Amino acid sequence: MANANAAKKTLPEFKVTTGPLPASHKVYVAGEKFPDIRVPLREIELSKGSGQPNFSVYDTSGPFSDPAANIDIYKGLPKIRDAWIRERGDVEEYIGRPVKPEDNGVKGEARGAAVEEFQYVNQKPLRAKTGKSVTQMTYARAGIITPEMEFITIRENEGRSNPVGGNAAAQDPAQSLSDSQDLKPYQKGNSFGASIPPFITPEFVRDEIARGRAIIPNNINHPESEPMIIGRNFKVKINANIGNSAVTSSVAEEVEKMVWSTRWGADTVMDLSTGRNIHNIREWIIRNSPVPIGTVPIYQALEKVGGIAEELTYDIFRDTLIEQCEQGVDYFTIHAGVRLQYIPLTEHRMTGIVSRGGSILAKWCMSHHKENFLYTNFEDICELLRQYDVSFSLGDGLRPGSQHDANDAAQFGELKTLGELTQIAWKHEVQTMIEGPGHVPMHLIKENMEKQLELCGEAPFYTLGPLTTDIAPGYDHITSGIGAAMIGWFGTAMLCYVTPKEHLGLPDRDDVKVGVITYKIAAHAADLAKGHPSAHRRDDALSKARFDFRWQDQFNLSLDPETAKDFHDETLPAEGAKVAHFCSMCGPKFCSMKISQDVREYAASEREKEKGMQEMAEKFKESGGEIYQKVG
Repeated sequence: MANANAAKKTLPEFKVTTGPLPASHKVYVAGEKFPDIRVPLREIELSKGSGQPNFSVYDTSGPFSDPAANIDIYKGLPKIRDAWIRERGDVEEYIGRPVKPEDNGVKGEARGAAVEEFQYVNQKPLRAKTGKSVTQMTYARAGIITPEMEFITIRENEGRSNPVGGNAAAQDPAQSLSDSQDLKPYQKGNSFGASIPPFITPEFVRDEIARGRAIIPNNINHPESEPMIIGRNFKVKINANIGNSAVTSSVAEEVEKMVWSTRWGADTVMDLSTGRNIHNIREWIIRNSPVPIGTVPIYQALEKVGGIAEELTYDIFRDTLIEQCEQGVDYFTIHAGVRLQYIPLTEHRMTGIVSRGGSILAKWCMSHHKENFLYTNFEDICELLRQYDVSFSLGDGLRPGSQHDANDAAQFGELKTLGELTQIAWKHEVQTMIEGPGHVPMHLIKENMEKQLELCGEAPFYTLGPLTTDIAPGYDHITSGIGAAMIGWFGTAMLCYVTPKEHLGLPDRDDVKVGVITYKIAAHAADLAKGHPSAHRRDDALSKARFDFRWQDQFNLSLDPETAKDFHDETLPAEGAKVAHFCSMCGPKFCSMKISQDVREYAASEREKEKGMQEMAEKFKESGGEIYQKVG
């Protein structure tokens, strides 16, 4: 754990988790087109007797896992993208809007203690120059490969080298398997029409962004973030939700939740804070986040009118968007598809409208009997977002909240509208992804993916779960992890995690880890099933370590080395047990892998005997085939 060292007024000193994972160290890979970029990977050190090279994996933890990094939460992370952004020559500094009392929810009932402002707030945010667009889609459509695109290329390949030449952090013994004729059945997968190449190139990244099939959520005012990509033809990503509520949590807890979730593999983090101090807490999170940060701006807008949905206006909402664009939020959930005509379709649902944003806007629409102001002002929102390169995450405000309501007319009516809005966003060259359900039984999941691809032009799909049954409160990370693995296989680009506290309470630090690990499993299982070219490498490495009884390597190659080791050591804590050819489940006499090894050794011995007998037979034939040979 590392202390934050800086002058503090009202904010108490707090800590965040730092340091590498077991047997791991950070490596940085330079670019070719942009040699100054440094792409982080986590290198797992395998035991010397294994005969295997160290193993490189995708790393989302930022500087927090690098012992050489100087971590100071009160100053924030290094602005690694600042030079890239400014060198393009299409941005300008300006005096940003001042922080208002209502930004921190002081209007209406006061809730919670005040949070000190981040001390190094940038008073001059960036935006596009007049007549310019600074989105990655704009650059991609112009044929420009940006540093962000090359950064992503190196990350996605995880250190694998290009079989036909190119950047590499290490040689991959499995790279020859890129020829489909050489693939084994478990490596081929079924991608359901996705176009996953054997090796990612900067040009492929550029093309996917230009076509709208992937997004790079990187606000120009969040230069601390490490570029990542969300798209069907890349590794399946996961999101972790954090955020305070009107009754619990603090800035210290939320910053640690962000650091903790990225340590275990969260690719993005959504700040879903409500109540007081929303602006200040979000500033602390963004300035210390190595991953993109998403929000649902309608939550903060509602706080500005004292929680009374009927008093919302587009002007209040738009001002909130500007506030968050200037802070550096990377993507916005915008519930512009909750149209007046769809709201009556929810009347016969079991659980009604379960999206917070959806219910807020539905109440506004019905109270005023007017069309959703986010829908009617959508083009204006597009023009605003393109000035900062904030991505749309078009919200599923009418998603089903129970198995009973899955795949109904309200859900799919909204999805059709989201597809229409996607075309408008692309016209403005704003990067866009689509949010999806929710609660869906397994036999209806594939239809969700197929309709989204059809209606939304292959824009990336971002789904919560879905939860495949409603009977397991306290275990909804499992009910949703099942659906997440399935829909990820069918083509979803990013999975929003669910923790054991879903439907029950605000998740704490431990819940966050359980949710992240559960969804890393789902995402990786989806990559395997799709036939992602690098997915099987880690499975193969861990399986080999398991069969060789290299317990430490088995722990260290796992998604959660600490838990794996703790479970093993509960019954066999001695160091000698780390080289034993059995575990406590089967014991030394009944270990199937040990028996299998014995069988192999016996078979090898018999083969050697057979070979020796065959050699003797050949010599016998060569000598004339006589049993008795004449002597001298």
